[in-house]
Amino acid sequence: MAQTGRSLTGLALQKFRKNFWGVLSLGLIVVLALIAIFAYVLAPEKSENANWGDLAIHSKSPGFTVTMLHFPQPEGAEFKFSHYFTGNPNPDVKIPILKYDIKGDSLTYYEYTDEPSLAVSKTVALSEFKAAPATIEKEYIKQQEFILGTDSQGRDLLSRLIVGSRVSIAIGFVAVFISLVVGIFFGAIAGYYGGRIDAFVMWLVNIIWSIPTLLLVIAITLALGKGFWQVFVAVGLTMWVEVARVVRGQVMSIKQMQFVTAARALGYSNRRIIFNHILPNSMAPVIVISAANFASAILVESGLSFLGLGAQPPVPSWGGMIKDHYNYIILGKPYLALAPGVAMLLLVLAFMMVGNALRDALDVKSE
Repeated sequence: MAQTGRSLTGLALQKFRKNFWGVLSLGLIVVLALIAIFAYVLAPEKSENANWGDLAIHSKSPGFTVTMLHFPQPEGAEFKFSHYFTGNPNPDVKIPILKYDIKGDSLTYYEYTDEPSLAVSKTVALSEFKAAPATIEKEYIKQQEFILGTDSQGRDLLSRLIVGSRVSIAIGFVAVFISLVVGIFFGAIAGYYGGRIDAFVMWLVNIIWSIPTLLLVIAITLALGKGFWQVFVAVGLTMWVEVARVVRGQVMSIKQMQFVTAARALGYSNRRIIFNHILPNSMAPVIVISAANFASAILVESGLSFLGLGAQPPVPSWGGMIKDHYNYIILGKPYLALAPGVAMLLLVLAFMMVGNALRDALDVKSE
């Protein structure tokens, strides 16, 4: 008797909380979403798109540490609070060095190189640092550690990985939103009105579904142009067909029920019946499909970035990072490609596990 008085939503949440892997996966998604939002707070490299690099320290192993000589920022280029969300468009001017020597009013340093005997020395006046000579070593010469090493351009791999999560997570949300808006609209009108409208919508769905997803996304991307948002729209426009088919089937089933007949008898408009009475009762399978589409969108975007049609440099993306470093798998440094690959695997797996947990929780036949 206690359960009969509870809402179906409450019962579904109770069953979802009992699913260990579903709750764990949802927690991982929330953590990754927070990492993406506060990427520049967490990333060691604060430059825009984490794009600062030096070829002298390219492809270094995890834990690599080097001495950095920093130069003063020009006026108006200081780090601001807004840069925690957008990155610093004026990154620090810094040079990796092997050693340095301060004599008189000048500083001599040797640029970093894997062959110390070939190091090039340069001398700068201490007046350039606009600080007392006694404080220059403390303020402008610092040790920097690259936790995951550096990529092929000498950029911090961990920072690129953190900032690149924004693309994968953002494309999931945007693509799923577009697919839901388009799919629910076409599926609802096809299922409710039937006849020629249903035949036309299903003809359109079958046409789009017969085209390989990646090929269709490439065609839309080429039509809209290469870019960040163009990829989001292209992926979303290819994922609505499955949503439309499911919504159509749900609407065709629910519109035969008595509460819909009663709504018609009361003189409610078709729009009110569809959006206020039918669709709210057909969302359970759509929610499950959305979780799966989220994972699919991440994989499609990664495939496009690998082909050079996704997010364009210098914007970091996990697919683009794999493209830049897949050759290193056979060159003794596989972590350069495996790091973004593992991150993508965990995110996609988390969404699939959440989708499975939602399916079980929303299944009225399950105990």
